[in-house]
Amino acid sequence: MTAVNRHFYVAIMAGGIGSRFWPYSRTDHPKQFLDILNTGKTLLQWTFERFAQFIPHENIFIVTHHHYAAKVREQLPELLVENIVSEPSRKNTAPCIAYISHKINRQDPKANIICAPADHLIMDPIAFASTCLNALMFVQKHSALVTLGIKPTRPDTGYGYIQFETQQVADNVYPVKTFTEKPNLELAKTFLQSGDFLWNAGIFVWNVKTILAAFNKYLPEIDELFVQGTSKLNTPEEKKMIESIYPQCTNISIDYAIMEKADNVYVIPSNFGWSDLGTWASAYENLERDEDGNAVQGKNVMLVDATNCMVKAPQEKLLVIQGLDEFIVVDTSDVLLICKKENEQQIKEYVAEVKRNKGEKFL
Repeated sequence: MTAVNRHFYVAIMAGGIGSRFWPYSRTDHPKQFLDILNTGKTLLQWTFERFAQFIPHENIFIVTHHHYAAKVREQLPELLVENIVSEPSRKNTAPCIAYISHKINRQDPKANIICAPADHLIMDPIAFASTCLNALMFVQKHSALVTLGIKPTRPDTGYGYIQFETQQVADNVYPVKTFTEKPNLELAKTFLQSGDFLWNAGIFVWNVKTILAAFNKYLPEIDELFVQGTSKLNTPEEKKMIESIYPQCTNISIDYAIMEKADNVYVIPSNFGWSDLGTWASAYENLERDEDGNAVQGKNVMLVDATNCMVKAPQEKLLVIQGLDEFIVVDTSDVLLICKKENEQQIKEYVAEVKRNKGEKFL
């Protein structure tokens, strides 16, 4: 598939620390830079390749924390160095998207942009490209903020949900009614049965002018900071300007800041084999499993009467595991995690507890 339009861009957001994949994912080497599923490529590399099928290389930007800029260069040597956009601190997705939107607008006021995380799994890249191109062509002609919604396959409480109107406004494009953050199980079951709810994939598409107008309307305090510094974007003065702006930015997601407030939000129901690979259980679901339901990464893992477990160990290390059912076992050189699968959403809390009791050493 060749690039179809020089005004099509993608901003890949790659600045998170992936704490739910601890202890494999660490602050200095988080999950987007890891080969979580033993494919031979990292999640970031897969994401770049996926978009490079239909977006010109020079229009692909990676937005990351400044500590990870060198890792991005190392893993994506084909990416233009100037397209690695460094954030001085983590401020969630709204400041990140404001930054890259103003930067791209300075370069191309006709830009249509996909904003996507670096760490998602997409099993059908052809269907994904087709959906993205449909979205890009829609936002090129309409003042619309588009999100990609995934048809739910189970009542998952780990995802946000999007309710949509049943009357489409264009080919497979529907107005959004409501956003609901992670619901409880009963509500998730109701959503699944109703048929007009989708999982929120966190992949957004819009024309640069449309998103900048939304920032101006719904998050003017952040927008104003970038407007004042516009002349320094794409110049040697950009780094210093951004370092002065970021401490003043609110730490807020694009969902809360804009998508849940705006009246021009649309969704494209999508089916391209998506997983946000947010947790060890989601990795388990996407790995090959043995006859006892165990997904094992490690050459010297021995399981005795163990079932439905996710096990990751260093290749050279012998692990003998007996009697566990529905557990996550992750062994690294300095940390061993043994956790019930049903409690995996608490791994973030365990990481916070480790930080409080043991400092930064194991993070």
